[in-house]
Amino acid sequence: MSMYSSHPTAGKRRTALLGALLALTCTAAAAAPAFYATPAQLFGPLFVRVQMARVFPDGKTFVDAVPKAAPPVILQRFRKRDPRTRSALLRFVKENFTLPPPDRTRVPKTPTLQTHIAALWPLLTRPAVVPPLYSSLLYVPKPYIIPGGRFREFYYWDSYFTMLGLIPDGRIANARDMVDDFAYLIRTYGHIPNGTRTYYLSRSQPPVYYLMVGLLDQHDPARAWAAHLGSLRREYAYWMRGAVGLRPGQARRNVVAMPDGALLNRYWSPVDTPRDESYRKDVLLARRSHEPPAVLYRNLRAAAESGWDFSSRWLGDGRHLGTIRTTDLVPIDLNSLLYGMERAISRGCAARHELACARKFAARAARRRRAIDRYLWDAHRGYFMDYDWRTHRRTGELSAATLYPLFVGLADAHQGNAVAAVTRAQLLKRGGIVTTTITTGQQWDAPNGWAPLQWIAVQGLRRYGHPRFAQRIARRWVRTVRRVYGHTGKLVEKYNVERDLPGGGGEYPLQDGFGWTNGVTEALLKLYPQLDHPSSGGAP
Repeated sequence: MSMYSSHPTAGKRRTALLGALLALTCTAAAAAPAFYATPAQLFGPLFVRVQMARVFPDGKTFVDAVPKAAPPVILQRFRKRDPRTRSALLRFVKENFTLPPPDRTRVPKTPTLQTHIAALWPLLTRPAVVPPLYSSLLYVPKPYIIPGGRFREFYYWDSYFTMLGLIPDGRIANARDMVDDFAYLIRTYGHIPNGTRTYYLSRSQPPVYYLMVGLLDQHDPARAWAAHLGSLRREYAYWMRGAVGLRPGQARRNVVAMPDGALLNRYWSPVDTPRDESYRKDVLLARRSHEPPAVLYRNLRAAAESGWDFSSRWLGDGRHLGTIRTTDLVPIDLNSLLYGMERAISRGCAARHELACARKFAARAARRRRAIDRYLWDAHRGYFMDYDWRTHRRTGELSAATLYPLFVGLADAHQGNAVAAVTRAQLLKRGGIVTTTITTGQQWDAPNGWAPLQWIAVQGLRRYGHPRFAQRIARRWVRTVRRVYGHTGKLVEKYNVERDLPGGGGEYPLQDGFGWTNGVTEALLKLYPQLDHPSSGGAP
């Protein structure tokens, strides 16, 4: 179990060891009281040396390793031996840590995508266990589905798109367990972290918990929202923390007060140090960037909270990661989801006959919608975009995030038609919807397409009277997934939708498994049964 695990039996040991271990961590210690200690905080100089020497090709390997002894003991051994070379460091780590097991999510090829996906679910399921002592893994009380590959833990927004396939596959019990796990995380930490690791606790991810809850009762989502109202309101409070007393033109935590006083939201992190799982990359980037390191690190973490890590959307010059400015931007996708959450809470309150609550959250949703219309909608270009609250200008960049207002139903009919036209003209590719129109080498840019964005597009366009266009996107996406599967035997994390190939770019190699690709592909095949036959994917 992690020293800072929330499991009840950890409490006494946690209290006894907290002061001694935090004293070892020097510069990172200031952030520790707010969050459970991360590997960087627990292992200080050892952590820095291992990560900067690139003992493991993937920086996530070491932070997922399980210590074989208490951190003070390992640090004492480290100081005594003082391993300097990469090979000596590797030997030391192997002696003192249990490394993560290799990925075992491969299954033999099957005749159809659906049978392959069905065979993957058991391999991606993890039981509810108390994590080993000093592990970075966080406890959750029920079984859950991981994405696969290097992603060995429970992730926030991935899980919604995974659940889209679990439920039609008859795995409603798995979906209920995952919703319960997220409710536990909200109760325990006050928010849903990016993933269930100590080093993810300082940030969340796109707030899709209300969408997961709604899946549990698709005939009457309000009934499900009413049953989970406490968790929904606690998560909403997390995103709105800092709003009280905020003046126009100011930002605090995740909240931005616009020039007219309207409240919108941004991605943000309270921590301004390198990410544990990408420590070396972040430090080297800071050396090349003209930004102050603390500013750069906070913006990298905020982009990781967005789920779009990384994208030209967040870059000051639109090209280079060293110019990242995530916290300066009011994103259209985040604010669309918060509008949806406000509406869900209002409906949940109404279902419980709490009319004052229902009216309050309906009013908040209406105010957010007006603010989105004013600041994030560009009538001349005909699409929604992000807004720079420091320069008081919209960014102008077109991305698949423009489809979120259609997905949650906040666009009007004219806006819906305009976004559909722009999407058809600029974002639709031979393999589905492309993430942005800019090629930077970052994974959330062209030519990559991602399963979540295909689902957002399909559902949004269906909602606004474009069913044939929605089906065309689904057909092209399923065709791409099927072609890559035919060549590789894998469903992968992302795809090159311009060439019907596996995707690329970003901080790590392409991962297979893969939770949200499985979920969205399964959901699209259920929505459009005619796509189940391979020959149906050939037409544009």
